[in-house]
Amino acid sequence: MSTPTDRVVLFDTTLRDGEQSPGAAMTLAAKLRVARILAAMGVDVIEAGFPVSSPQQADAVSAIVEMLGGTGPVVCALARAHENDIRAAIEALGSGPNTRLHTFIATSDIHIAAKFSAPRFGTTDAERRASVLRMATEAVQQARAHTPDVEFSAEDAGRTDHGFLCEVVSAAVEAGATTINIPDTTGYCTPSDYAALFRAVADCCDLTGVRLSTHCHDDLGLAVANTLAGVEAGARQVEVTINGIGERAGNAPLEEVAMALRVRADHYGVSHGLDATLLGEASRLVSVVTGFAPPPNKAIVGANAFAHEAGIHQHGVLKDRATYEIMRAEDVGADAQGIRLGRHSGRHGLFARLDRMGVEVPAADRETVYDRFVTLADQKREVYDADLLRIVDPAADVPASGFALVSLSVSTGTGERPHAEVTLLDAATGDLRVETATGDGPVDAIYRALDGAAGRPHRLETYSIRALTQAADAQGEALVVVSDGPAMAQGKSTGTDILRASAEAYVAALNGLDEDNHREGEVVADGIMASFDAA
Repeated sequence: MSTPTDRVVLFDTTLRDGEQSPGAAMTLAAKLRVARILAAMGVDVIEAGFPVSSPQQADAVSAIVEMLGGTGPVVCALARAHENDIRAAIEALGSGPNTRLHTFIATSDIHIAAKFSAPRFGTTDAERRASVLRMATEAVQQARAHTPDVEFSAEDAGRTDHGFLCEVVSAAVEAGATTINIPDTTGYCTPSDYAALFRAVADCCDLTGVRLSTHCHDDLGLAVANTLAGVEAGARQVEVTINGIGERAGNAPLEEVAMALRVRADHYGVSHGLDATLLGEASRLVSVVTGFAPPPNKAIVGANAFAHEAGIHQHGVLKDRATYEIMRAEDVGADAQGIRLGRHSGRHGLFARLDRMGVEVPAADRETVYDRFVTLADQKREVYDADLLRIVDPAADVPASGFALVSLSVSTGTGERPHAEVTLLDAATGDLRVETATGDGPVDAIYRALDGAAGRPHRLETYSIRALTQAADAQGEALVVVSDGPAMAQGKSTGTDILRASAEAYVAALNGLDEDNHREGEVVADGIMASFDAA
């Protein structure tokens, strides 16, 4: 067991491996926003991109180096063990004083056979392995000539022969690598397998002055378990992403690994410097800029991570949150009052929420209010604050500001351009705004009409729908992200009428961009304002 003074380096690759998730590509402005919050959180290393892959990737690395100006996290660029790759990474990193070059080469038999089959690499397994050793050595030496901070990764180390892995690692260390990454590139390893890799490398290589690193993918759902096993086996750097985004099933999530090491410091005996109170903001920002929202049951940052619906659980956490929570919600930037109201909730949860809302219910009316609540809870998946106001006072009128969708009419047909008419209520003035528009499809027509009714155009960044239930009366969820200059907002709505849900989600996003809360350079997500400098 390591001592509590041991420190783990947090290496975030959201902007490189995370962005490789199909559909998760980010704009330069979005990458700068993510880099800012990563720096504010106190991650140690930001892997900013893979410069040789595209001019946009190179520009992003350079822009992040310039923005951070050598303060805060190390900025890292990735390169294959090819001369041109490393040259591109060097150019992107420029003369930044706090940079790292990360180079890699495949080491497993299956990768070597597939990638090094050309005659110039040799015709036998031994000759191909010798080529890998030579290329790894030359790449590290070339990188080391630019910066003393060089990381080397043995791609697909999880399926690499231990003996050859030791040869490659020894060659990279001798060439000047200061961090050695042992990635489970394909998510193949079990925790015991992965720990054994680190022990094997430690036993056969001189690692004086060298830090070992984990990099785990989640193909079998073991990325976090394997990362923690690597830490137990001596790794002192973990490579992670916000929300666990990344290739295929994703990477080990920063929030889960960081909080596991903190909550179970008694077991792992290591520390890190992350400001975990920003995890919620970081998760919401990455959700907005990629359009990938974490599932509700996602550990640490999911909507339900600190939510309780069952009456027994609600009663317990209202008395002492430690009864069912092993960390404080506010320590990870989550809502500390995560009581979710639904058909499993009891009186304690209902009236505690109403008390929190400042709504007093006389003792004589409580049974009536509770009966109304039970009736509504049987009809919908979750009961929200606006529902509670109507339960207590059926004539209650919300909201006090922003827009509300009053009516929607859509017509479309073969050979006809879709047409939409919307009526918006401006809650601040009480005015009704009616607007019509046509579009390339029914949703486009709706959004054009809503922009007209709201009085200004907005940019639709992402739009997605998904089924929440099955069968003919299935409930769907619409999720949209809109922007207005540098500000972005997310809105979502559910219902069996997906066109109406799409409209209501757009209205919710417009309300997030309300002029009263719109300051330059802010990102609004799920109604929570997170401030960043303008990109």
